[in-house]
Amino acid sequence: MAWPQPCAPKPSGNGAVHIGHRKLAAPMSGIPGMWIAAGRQEAPVHAGSYGLTGTDSPAVPAGTPGSRAASVAWPVRSGLLPPLADGFVVRPETVPGLEAALVPGAAVALVPGQAGAGRPDGPESSGKTQLAAGLAGSLWQSRTVDLLAWVNAASRASVLSGYVQAAVRLGLDHGRDAEAVAARFLAWLDGAARPWLVVLDDLRDAADLEGLWPAGPAGRVLITAADAAAVPGERGVLVCAVPPFSIREALNYLSGRLTTDPDQRGGAIDLAGSLGCEPAALAQASAVIISSGIRCCEYRDYFLKRQAQPATGGEPAAAGLTWTVSVSHAEQLAPGEGTWRLLVLAVLLDGHGIPGTVLTAAATCQYLAESAGRPPDPQRAWSALLVLERTGLVAVDPASTPPAVWISPGLQAAVRASAPPDLLDRAARAAADALVETWPVGQPRSELAARLRSCAASLRQAAGDALWAGGGIPRLLLAAGQSLDAAGLTGPSVTWWRELATDSQRLLGPAHPDTLVAGGQLAGALLAAGQAAEAVTWFRWLLSSLASMFGLDHPGTIAAQVSLGRALTAAGQLDQALAALDEAAARSERACGPGDAGTVAAREEYAAALLAAGKTADAIRVYKRLLADREQLHRPGHPGTMTVRLRLAGALLAAGKAKDAIAQYKTVLADREQALGPDHPDTLAARAALAAACDAAGQMGAALEHHQEACAGYERVFGPDHPDTLARRADLARAYAAAGQLGEAVTLLREAIARSEQALSPADALTQALRQVLAEITGEMTAW
Repeated sequence: MAWPQPCAPKPSGNGAVHIGHRKLAAPMSGIPGMWIAAGRQEAPVHAGSYGLTGTDSPAVPAGTPGSRAASVAWPVRSGLLPPLADGFVVRPETVPGLEAALVPGAAVALVPGQAGAGRPDGPESSGKTQLAAGLAGSLWQSRTVDLLAWVNAASRASVLSGYVQAAVRLGLDHGRDAEAVAARFLAWLDGAARPWLVVLDDLRDAADLEGLWPAGPAGRVLITAADAAAVPGERGVLVCAVPPFSIREALNYLSGRLTTDPDQRGGAIDLAGSLGCEPAALAQASAVIISSGIRCCEYRDYFLKRQAQPATGGEPAAAGLTWTVSVSHAEQLAPGEGTWRLLVLAVLLDGHGIPGTVLTAAATCQYLAESAGRPPDPQRAWSALLVLERTGLVAVDPASTPPAVWISPGLQAAVRASAPPDLLDRAARAAADALVETWPVGQPRSELAARLRSCAASLRQAAGDALWAGGGIPRLLLAAGQSLDAAGLTGPSVTWWRELATDSQRLLGPAHPDTLVAGGQLAGALLAAGQAAEAVTWFRWLLSSLASMFGLDHPGTIAAQVSLGRALTAAGQLDQALAALDEAAARSERACGPGDAGTVAAREEYAAALLAAGKTADAIRVYKRLLADREQLHRPGHPGTMTVRLRLAGALLAAGKAKDAIAQYKTVLADREQALGPDHPDTLAARAALAAACDAAGQMGAALEHHQEACAGYERVFGPDHPDTLARRADLARAYAAAGQLGEAVTLLREAIARSEQALSPADALTQALRQVLAEITGEMTAW
């Protein structure tokens, strides 16, 4: 079997945003755990030819009361802000004028100063992230900004997830594709009158912000980065170097920390000098001083003795030693409680807010108990975590849900370099099990899911092949990839599955069942991302592999052929698509029978390809046969029956048989009203489709009536400001214009435009489309 040569990911040629993608999955019998994309996205049901209509199943569930945009409670904050350290100082000497530089319309990046470059920047060190958190908190508390979005910028996936979370808070999360939701959020920022601040914390690659740069005259952008090269150079960002503390700032910090016993400050100035005024070193040193009751001079004496010991690789920065002192002190505070082992596990995860539940999960507790000789205990694990906090190694925010844990990148790197390889491997496997154990079900766009995906990516990078010790693809890596798919993170999903497929081929071999799983997932991800040509290559490879292993008539092989046909259709290779789908349907019918789900799926794909090829008469014939089979097998109101009838109606409409299409749409509408209720999104979409068919048939009276009912239904269910409601208003305005009621059409559109500008933004694509409809109706190209 030839392994396909991966191609570089390519964006869609026309830059189109794909909304509403839905993959149906069919299990591959004979290959445990194998799922291959089969079936296809239900065709969009257009209530008019205006490019304003969503999919047949809107993203918002039925019964949602009112518009989420209208219910936004200002001010709005999204994202997980790290807690400010005790003794936090604003750095007036080493980073002066930071707040004055961050004016509306400005972008500022905090990077290490030359003196501190390459040194650890601890979570309690008042370093870059602490400065950003302090400034963000100040602007928030003073109500200088109405929107504060804190975004983990360590990867493109985390940036997109952060934007989606902000969009949710603003009521802008309409659509299943995260790139589309992010685009709507960015459009809102660009046109917002309300002041806003977006913090991009720990930006590592400027490419991760391609097409995702936040901008707008009312907004501020604050970036933290470990390297100035990660800051986009073409954006006019003011780069601000953050050096170590000045001696005065260091003393202020120590004074702010050592408040219980003033005697502990004895020797503070000498300690600050010996530690090079490094924020991370001072944070760790002061934590040990507080928890042990010693004085600054005593800590300094111990530090100098440790520093005098021979070391390889040159003299380390102060924080390269203070963390080891903190680790030793943690072991003294909680002997035998596994503080070191817990720290080793934690440094393998993403330190931008590890969910505390991961560090107390059963897998973590079992890992900690291995060396303690006692039963696993979540309370002991949490106690060990609090000891790590007391000694300055981690920061914990118990107020978040679940509690969040921060660890600095520098400390993570130092611990990973020092821990024994066998302990790192054991910690990695325990961390992987703990992440799977904690993964939320059915919440791919939640903040928790985003944090777990970031932890999975960090663990995969840190642990490498050690995660594959079980002889197959680790469950965690599959879960993370499926979560990317479910969250609509199409670009990061392609990257994830491509790397997983490559690793699986290298470690397991091209014929291993898990390698086929990864290849199939990659093919589906490529198709979802609009990269149909490369998806075809991968589906061909998958089909060839399965045919060699199981034969052409195996259900899994047939499912792969159906997926190939769908990809060929998307790639515009219609003759090949028709041949593949026709053959798949015939094989499935012979092997499994005409009523088999796989047979029906193959026929539906074949009919869709016929329609795409312009062979409407043939498509209608196939759909009619499918409908007859469905009606024989199921009741008339069965979801599958309604779906086939809906597609038949679309084919009839495409063939110019509007009256026949109307009859089918009426049946679908009646069935959905009875089965789902009049206010279910699918019922509303069926009514909108019926209205469009009446438009095409020239039945202006009926069309106007159905458009009015559809518009009222969408407003009742989703609220007046939801994008689907606004699109229905455009459909209704078109119907008014066609009926000669121009005044009503213009009034309706102007109100829709005003609502769209307020709820979405003046720059939003829907707002612009509504303006275009108004211009077409009035015959004027109005300047906006």
